[in-house]
Amino acid sequence: MSDAKSAKKSPVVAFLNWVERVGNKLPHPFMMFLYLAVGVIILSAILAALGVAVKHPSTDKVVAIKSLVSKDGILYMFKDIIKNFTGFAPLGLVLTMMLGIGLAEQVGLMNAVMKRFIMGAPKQLLVWMIFFIGVCGNIASDASVIIIPPLAGAIFYAAKRNPLVGIAIGYSAALAGFTANILIVGTDALLAGISQEAARIIDPAATVSPAVNYFFMIVSTFIMTAIGVWTTTFVEKKAGPFKPKAGFAIQELSMEVSDAEKKGLRAAGIATLVYFAIVIAALWSKTSIFRNADGGLVPSPFLSSIITFIFLWFIIVGLAYGRTVGAIKNGGDVAKHMTAAMKDMAGYIVLVFVIAQFISYFNWTNMGLVLAVTLGNILKAWNFTGIPLVIAVILFTTFVNLFIGSGSAKWALLAPVFVPMFMMLDYSPAFAQTVYRIGDSMTNNITPLMPYFPVLLGFIRRYDEDAGIGTVMSMTLPFSITFGIGWIIQIIVWMLLDLPLGPGATIFM
Repeated sequence: MSDAKSAKKSPVVAFLNWVERVGNKLPHPFMMFLYLAVGVIILSAILAALGVAVKHPSTDKVVAIKSLVSKDGILYMFKDIIKNFTGFAPLGLVLTMMLGIGLAEQVGLMNAVMKRFIMGAPKQLLVWMIFFIGVCGNIASDASVIIIPPLAGAIFYAAKRNPLVGIAIGYSAALAGFTANILIVGTDALLAGISQEAARIIDPAATVSPAVNYFFMIVSTFIMTAIGVWTTTFVEKKAGPFKPKAGFAIQELSMEVSDAEKKGLRAAGIATLVYFAIVIAALWSKTSIFRNADGGLVPSPFLSSIITFIFLWFIIVGLAYGRTVGAIKNGGDVAKHMTAAMKDMAGYIVLVFVIAQFISYFNWTNMGLVLAVTLGNILKAWNFTGIPLVIAVILFTTFVNLFIGSGSAKWALLAPVFVPMFMMLDYSPAFAQTVYRIGDSMTNNITPLMPYFPVLLGFIRRYDEDAGIGTVMSMTLPFSITFGIGWIIQIIVWMLLDLPLGPGATIFM
């Protein structure tokens, strides 16, 4: 890389180096939430002693801060520690989803689907397919970040295009577009559970379905795909042709879908058709047990059970594929693959334990309600609502995302403030969650603290051993910017037209 190019990139590189230094000084998320829980205990005692209180927005009753250092507070912390953990809404939702998704991933279905769709795409649609599959890749959790970038780089290299750009677009699609999808996946279940806990600070009966952002995210999938393809044109032009060094050689990745994988995909496709036919038949009658009392689907037992329906689908297609390719020979193999998938969730379970205590403490002390009501009143007094508020929250979340990569940890930290605050301003918990998800996604592909950032550098250096952060940023930052602009425009249009965010989920309460 020339000195001139390095100089041009130096402000971006300097900023990201600063982000990396600051972020590396942050404690592990487990310790961070442990410190926050201790902080809530201390702060609750101080605020309670000062007599801090507000009027509840729904009941007009005075709600005061309760001290965790009091007799009731100490008994609560000791008696409810298990209840706080096992009763944490996202825990069961996420683990259930991962049992199904994990089975499909462990038998190789996810890998085969990604390769089949990308490799089967016509040349003129190749970039479209990389972005579409990448954006939808969170179906397989983080697997898409490992599969799609090297696959896209190899495809670009074989097509005599710059493989570095291919890797950058694969990585950006999988991470900057992480929150969007055409299906309801584990991310939806995880965030909805946290949003529900936060919403109950204001309304104890509040429920937040995993489907509350579904309509918005379906549209986002296609918008982000189109924006990604458009941005690729400029990134590829700026990067120029790939100029390998003398003696450069690379071992080609196996991108072919084997005959066994093709048979497995056919079996999974047939199983999908049969399963959805059964689901449609079960929902068809107006008197179906999965419809509401009026014969409708919004709201209904079907939407309340959506995680179960999706879980069963992943189990069925995973079984169909696994049996066909020989990855599943008996019932023991099913348990083995599920166990392997759940091993990756151990860190999440440990983190949830301390997150659940922090959120429970925050709610029990009434600190979340007091803070949300106070902030809501200030914003109303300043008339800082609507579009300016939404943009401010997105940009704030985007900045925080540079330092805290875990979406669930971030939302667990922000939701107890954002969700009640939005509700105070007459916005729904579903809308607060949507705004957060935009900010959470758009800088995933540029933060050096993302666990997969070193992996990205490894992929890039297979083709250019001298590549550094500046090289990576020059190719990924444009996607972060255009995705952010696109999503902000989309949410503004949604607000102006007052469109539903998902089944039964509106912007305003």
